[in-house]
Amino acid sequence: MSMGAANAQSWLSMLVWLGVFILIFYVFLIMPRKKEEKRHKTLLEEMKKGDKVVSIGGINGTIARIKDDTVVLKISENTEVEFLKKAIAYRVED
Repeated sequence: MSMGAANAQSWLSMLVWLGVFILIFYVFLIMPRKKEEKRHKTLLEEMKKGDKVVSIGGINGTIARIKDDTVVLKISENTEVEFLKKAIAYRVED
């Protein structure tokens, strides 16, 4: 083999490994994140009054009211706290 052919082969090999790395990165990091974002968006769209939820800060409560971008959670009998909808982590299943 000539020097030019060996050089081209090394570049091709490096390009293949770069492609494999990008594929692994996409499969293990990007796809799961997109799936989680889709699940969270669905959760926020399906929230309704009376649902028991947990905030990203770990505060448990029941949805008292839903506004455009916020949710009012009833934490205890006399305590209501307003959160951004994005701050709701998950719904508690009974």
